Amino acid sequence: MNRPPEEFIRVPHQQLHGFVAAAGQKVGLPKAKAELLAQLLVTNDLRGVFSHGTQQIAAYAHLMREGKLNPDPQLQVVRETPCSVLVDGDGGLGYFPAHEGTLRAIEKAKAVGMAAMVSRNHGHFGAAGIYSRLAIGHDLIAYVTSGHQLHLQPDEPLYAAGGGSPMSFLAPTDQEDPLVLDFGALHDFYSDSKRQQIAPLAPGLVLRSIGMGEICQAWGGLLSGLNFDPNPPRWTWEGANQGALVILLRLELFADPAEFKRQMDLYVQQVRQLQPLPGFDQSHVPGGIEAARERQYRQEGVPVGKRHQKHLEKLAEELAIPAPWR
Repeated sequence: MNRPPEEFIRVPHQQLHGFVAAAGQKVGLPKAKAELLAQLLVTNDLRGVFSHGTQQIAAYAHLMREGKLNPDPQLQVVRETPCSVLVDGDGGLGYFPAHEGTLRAIEKAKAVGMAAMVSRNHGHFGAAGIYSRLAIGHDLIAYVTSGHQLHLQPDEPLYAAGGGSPMSFLAPTDQEDPLVLDFGALHDFYSDSKRQQIAPLAPGLVLRSIGMGEICQAWGGLLSGLNFDPNPPRWTWEGANQGALVILLRLELFADPAEFKRQMDLYVQQVRQLQPLPGFDQSHVPGGIEAARERQYRQEGVPVGKRHQKHLEKLAEELAIPAPWR
């Protein structure tokens, strides 16, 4: 899904950041929120997670211009305990409450050992790995998911029950790149042709993927208060159709952090020596390829493919701002 494009231009990440920040402010985002959004989207591009990178600003800008998302949301901590926090996103993009809530949960987990964050009343929160990676450097392990408003109809394929199904897991390391698993449980089953090929061969794989998607919906959506019946809508802004969950655990509760991270380093090193899957030239734990790409793209520039270019050029024309490569 996120293989580097075959045809592309190299764009310095600073120019992509500047474009997203400028576009965000053009459609009403305050400067600080526009800068944060730019940072998060550009980091995804740097890691090669292009599906959730800077090309998304085109869709977000339209949602805010059309009045479906609040461009200037005022975040509210609805409920808080020593080990939990519930953050309301006031109808804006999900990045803002999920980011703020995760930072709060990290401090709580460091203080009491474990913590959870739920965000509600917001739109798309991006790649789940954004929030698991925030725990790097704090001796924490993390789980992240999100759910969105479903509109299930009788006789739809069972796949529909899984929604968007984003998940991320983090296991920290010492010297090696951390293990960051960041995926959508059903992404390989959006296509009917792939479903027809895979389902007869591996029905258990299909059912596990759907089951993981249903957990995303239950824990990330219903737990946030997103009603299953969308009529009337749970929240005011039409595009505020998502919730999110972050769970954090301190290593020290169960193991010596230094020894755990040393063992993780050995794990990462040994996995690199395993035989790669067909079509791949190396073996990595999740997050290894993305970390290597980030180091490369920070030096050489982000490879921006043709479709990516079209999204940003069209938005640049609509907002009367220069494209990031002009």
